[in-house]
Amino acid sequence: MKRIPVILDTDIGGDIDDTWALAMILKSPELDVKLVVSDAGNTPYRARIIAKMLETAGRTDVPVGVGIEHENYCHLRQATWVEGYELANYPGTVHKDGVGAIIDTIMTSPDPVTLICIGPVPNIGEALRREPRIVENARFVGMHGAVYKGYRGNPPGRECNVANFTPDCQAALSADWDVTITPLDTCGIVVLDGEDYQAVRHCQDPVIQALMENYRAWLQHSGQTTSAADKTLKTKSSTLFDLVAIYLAFSEELLVMEDLPIRVTDDGCTVVDDTGKRMHVAVDWKELGEFNKLLVQRLTSATIPGK
Repeated sequence: MKRIPVILDTDIGGDIDDTWALAMILKSPELDVKLVVSDAGNTPYRARIIAKMLETAGRTDVPVGVGIEHENYCHLRQATWVEGYELANYPGTVHKDGVGAIIDTIMTSPDPVTLICIGPVPNIGEALRREPRIVENARFVGMHGAVYKGYRGNPPGRECNVANFTPDCQAALSADWDVTITPLDTCGIVVLDGEDYQAVRHCQDPVIQALMENYRAWLQHSGQTTSAADKTLKTKSSTLFDLVAIYLAFSEELLVMEDLPIRVTDDGCTVVDDTGKRMHVAVDWKELGEFNKLLVQRLTSATIPGK
């Protein structure tokens, strides 16, 4: 099996689902991770989480990129997990210019790169400005928008990854490359609970133990009381938005896909509009239960594909 070269662009360290997604990408044999870059807000903090997770996984062959830093956009909800860990400690390569690393990785790849974006995309907007030719050797897979349904099944509205840094999202989703997205319609209903969640929570794999440590830190800093956080930790995951984008990088089998013209409005909504960019949109599930089983199988596997 020829593996798909991928770059992960992530705002890890805000919502915990990015950390789940990093664990998932590392345990997917279809994907060849070439670079992981922190995006949006306090990107050095985010990069420290990436680096420590990669080191825990024994994947220090994967370079870490530090994306563009912004003030006043970051909740340091997993800071206790990386307390005392510095990027200088990472045995692998750290690119201080994460945008440049994205460009170089795409432009020098002998095979087209799948760019998986699971947060706001100021890095990608800047990459397109610096080197528009990246569209010729990459495709975009993202967790973005709300088409027919919004958060908690409500009517569609502003989704966070689009509403924040909207001009960069407009640039990324309208660029001349193949675009696939999972909007809230499909990613907003993915939760592990019951036996599925317990199988992951009790897995002794170091990556999953690190994931659970991050989940505990995140819960404790998300406004819940200690008892409520402990109860949640023992019973279910948060909403795992970003894991659907990881899946879409290598398969669409379990999803209902529609080719739709999507326009990102100036106020951060994703609307079906004939003037929009035509893209592949995961609008519904064929087999959500099977997807959950796949997540459990992957996450609890003791095998992490190497370079």
